[in-house]
Amino acid sequence: MNPFHYSKPLSVQEAVQLAGPASRFIAGGTNLLDLMKENLTRPEHLIDITGLALNDVSETARGGVMIGALVSNADLAWHPLIEQRYPLLSQAILAGASPQLRNMASTGGNLLQRTRCYYFYDAAVPCNKREPGSGCPARTGLNRIHAILGASRDCVATHPSDLCVALAALRAVVHVQGRSGARTIEFADFHRLPGDTPQRDNQLTDDELITAVELPAAGFAEHSHYLKIRDRASYAFALVSVAAALELTGPVIREARLALGGVAHKPWRDEAVETWLVGKTVSEDTFGVAADALLQNAEPLEHNAFKVALARRAIIRALSTAAQGGHA
Repeated sequence: MNPFHYSKPLSVQEAVQLAGPASRFIAGGTNLLDLMKENLTRPEHLIDITGLALNDVSETARGGVMIGALVSNADLAWHPLIEQRYPLLSQAILAGASPQLRNMASTGGNLLQRTRCYYFYDAAVPCNKREPGSGCPARTGLNRIHAILGASRDCVATHPSDLCVALAALRAVVHVQGRSGARTIEFADFHRLPGDTPQRDNQLTDDELITAVELPAAGFAEHSHYLKIRDRASYAFALVSVAAALELTGPVIREARLALGGVAHKPWRDEAVETWLVGKTVSEDTFGVAADALLQNAEPLEHNAFKVALARRAIIRALSTAAQGGHA
């Protein structure tokens, strides 16, 4: 671990004034400290934001909920507003990590997790996410956990967050603050596909700090479900996960949301598939057609072709469970 400067600002404005290309904001540190210990990231300046007033969960004037960036994953999962109105989010958080990590991990930090690709975490091998232009050994190496959608020749890594898959399905909005002012980013636009710049995971500039995540009023409390398929029952990242949410009138779908995790560099959605589901009748056949459409451009690698069939079954199961009331 390299030497670094440490600051603990007292305001958001002070924090963003301190930020720059060689700095990193730190809250729970559940991912950043791992990266620093392995010398995969070497910030010259750590900006501790845990003293900022960003830890509230409150209702908005538009009927939604505003989640401060420093709200812990544990507090968010068990918050009454989230449990009652956005159970999909609670389920996703509780499917991730361990209780100890959920106590430390922050909402904003969860959005900024780096990939769990084996090659990214091995400093002895090349990786375009660490050193652009060095290569992507995962393409021809052990790629069982890697992307089947939206990948590029430069990177086949996947985004590891469960929380983000649910936020994508709920169409959350990310609030950020930088030196030039505040702005909002639609969640669908926040994370990036790798393209030829896989080192960039998201749309933030070097001085921007996530201050909050806003949930719209529609929480799909009656018909939503988060399904996570993994190698073991606890503390494992998703091979495939599905956030499914439906609004129903009888058996007829009035609105649908569907996001996948474990399959791409960002939570994967296709609004055309969600639109197609509207007006259809709940059935396994309907959900199978939607799954096929969502996965039609999948490009599996040597060791992860199983993810295509696994994702199809998971989509059908998650949508069916959501239609039945969200209880597995």
